[in-house]
Amino acid sequence: MSVCVVGSFVQDLSFKTSHFPSPGETRIGSFKTGPGGKGFNQAVASARQAVDTSFIGAVGDDVFGAGARAFAEKENIDARLDTVVGQASGAASIVVGPGAENMIVVALGANAELSPSYIRNNQECIVSADILVCQLECSLSAVQAAFAEAKNGETRIILNPAPINEDLDRELISEADILVPNESELLFLAEKFVGVGGVDFSSDDQLRDICRSLGLKSAVVTLGEAGSFVFEAESPQARRVSSIKVKAVDTTGAGDAFCGGLAAALSRGAPDLYTAAVEASVVAALSVTKEGTAPAMPSRDEVQAAHSKLA
Repeated sequence: MSVCVVGSFVQDLSFKTSHFPSPGETRIGSFKTGPGGKGFNQAVASARQAVDTSFIGAVGDDVFGAGARAFAEKENIDARLDTVVGQASGAASIVVGPGAENMIVVALGANAELSPSYIRNNQECIVSADILVCQLECSLSAVQAAFAEAKNGETRIILNPAPINEDLDRELISEADILVPNESELLFLAEKFVGVGGVDFSSDDQLRDICRSLGLKSAVVTLGEAGSFVFEAESPQARRVSSIKVKAVDTTGAGDAFCGGLAAALSRGAPDLYTAAVEASVVAALSVTKEGTAPAMPSRDEVQAAHSKLA
């Protein structure tokens, strides 16, 4: 059971407010900081599901980079972090509103400098893993290099096409074994590669047609409160996973929790993608009941306890 995540580390600078400020307006709120970044969040989500997890990324020679190393060690994550001289570690300004919704600005910093050569130098993490997880919050060339290494072994590839990257090409999408987009990301891909200008996310037929037109092997489309849509090219039927109702405190990182939980479930031997998506939904739901991103990822015990309540 092993997962390798290639992607971003970002220090979260999170502000909670009762009202989002308008342009030119100042509001009083509360502040917390902690480790995050799409890739790092996914690695923590996976590791906390009792799966051996490695993380390949880049940080600056600064206090945030040192914090990333310390947190990864505490979580028993094998972190391969390249220190990029002259670049700051990634950072995100997160403003969380009264309904747990958020607005985020990310400065990629060292993440944009993650190099293909560094990926190749740590290729053993990828080829020995059951699952490789990538996103688009680091250099695209590093993601391409990670895909190439995965193909040298029997590693299944999960691609979370987030954040939206205009330079993403169709070949990379088709090379992924499992694509995990949210609604806005699937809409972007449908417009860019299929020429579909609108998507009815309640229509199984349209979602299945888009996935086939994109040349996907399989996909899990996350739909927020509407749950998720599971597509497999070899299956005549698509399936939906219902969302799990919880009291949300902070929805930041829910998609990352889902991806990390999905990878962990598949690595652990889930019998099919649908079953893995059900478990990932529990991981994501529990993550939003706490503040923060990486620190909010639930433990294996918490997920199992939630499963028993749902059964």
